Amino acid sequence: MNKSSKPSRCTRRDFLRAAGLAATAAAAAGFPAPYIVPSRVFGADAPSNRVGIGSIGVGNMGGSNLKGFRGIPGAQIVAVCEVDQQRLAEARQAAGLSSEHAYGDYRQLLENKDVDAVCVSVPDHWHVPVSIAAIRAGKDVYCEKPLTLTIAEGRALADASRRYGRIVQTGSQQRSAGNFRFACELVRNGRIGRVVRVEVGIPSNNRQCEPTWRPEPVPAGFDYDFWLGPAPWAPYHSQRCHYQFRFILDYSGGQVTNWGAHHLDIAQWGLGTDHSGPVEIVGQGEFPRTGLFTTATRVHFQCRYAGGTELICRTGGRSGTRFIGTDGWVYVDRGKLETEPRSLQFSCIRPGEIHLYQSRDHKQNFLDCLRSRTETICPAEVGHRSATVCHLGNIAMLLKRPLRWDPRQERFVGDAEADRLLSRPRRAPWHA
Repeated sequence: MNKSSKPSRCTRRDFLRAAGLAATAAAAAGFPAPYIVPSRVFGADAPSNRVGIGSIGVGNMGGSNLKGFRGIPGAQIVAVCEVDQQRLAEARQAAGLSSEHAYGDYRQLLENKDVDAVCVSVPDHWHVPVSIAAIRAGKDVYCEKPLTLTIAEGRALADASRRYGRIVQTGSQQRSAGNFRFACELVRNGRIGRVVRVEVGIPSNNRQCEPTWRPEPVPAGFDYDFWLGPAPWAPYHSQRCHYQFRFILDYSGGQVTNWGAHHLDIAQWGLGTDHSGPVEIVGQGEFPRTGLFTTATRVHFQCRYAGGTELICRTGGRSGTRFIGTDGWVYVDRGKLETEPRSLQFSCIRPGEIHLYQSRDHKQNFLDCLRSRTETICPAEVGHRSATVCHLGNIAMLLKRPLRWDPRQERFVGDAEADRLLSRPRRAPWHA
């Protein structure tokens, strides 16, 4: 070696990428894949094909995601984080971790050198702050849907992912299901002619609250102030936290962002607008006048895209996404695919036609892309754009008047009042 040259340093990520390429080549040649050696054998920075996952938020979907990643060969849960000590203890035990790898503060988990990537399953108002902190710490990110609380947050996250070269997967897992991909391929390849309208049905609220409420004592072992984080301070109530946070606008966007992050995401995919969005929005929703919950109880908003296609999202109808064209229609939901004419269900997407990104498993796709350093099926930009449609619908219903949107500039057209709803102030010390 030339003595004047500096020795190269093989980082874990360099090895992961090289190992992924080597495994692909070995499989093609008929050789067995290399044995996966846990990094703990050699140290945190040793080359290893094992991906160390840190689970941030382990309740509800967090518990499901933890179990999901544990079931994938080559992935290992190496750290967990949760503000509820009981849930933290349960997750630590499930993952087989010692207490030193269980954290009440995600910032401490991000300092763990054994963590290659994080799974962010915290309430929606925490998605972007935690994800950007992880990206800046050099971690790749699997973040639950909806990806963002506000449109401005989504732009910040997408930009951070690009700037720091981190892999991001949004948990809109319907893109990894074959019936959704095939439905969108039918639409994108003109099987139903020109798309005139898209109808998206989302469920009504599945939680109810009383018209009046009183503050409750904070349960022992629950760091409620940390749970609130950047959101405005408010007295504790059991219906404010855990799953029911999604029905309070300070933390989420109701069923519009909960199920819209799935079905409106498929609408975006089928329309080919993953890097764009509608140009006009009008809403006629209804919001609670009493009680703790503040998100829409009845949803009805309409969008128009630049090409003239109309999108309608509402509660009370059939759940899922229906594309209606000049020559037929395609309806898709979980486990369902219906078409008119019916023969479309048995058609074939031919060579030379549009074949959309294929993923058979959302978490596996994330891990594969982490190794290859290629884009996931639902990266930050795509998750941001789909969440934007959800947020536009909520803003239109709150303002109760037509709005014009510039998807390129990501601003409302000549509407300062609406622009103020693109972001929200954060409570100290969570400003950045």
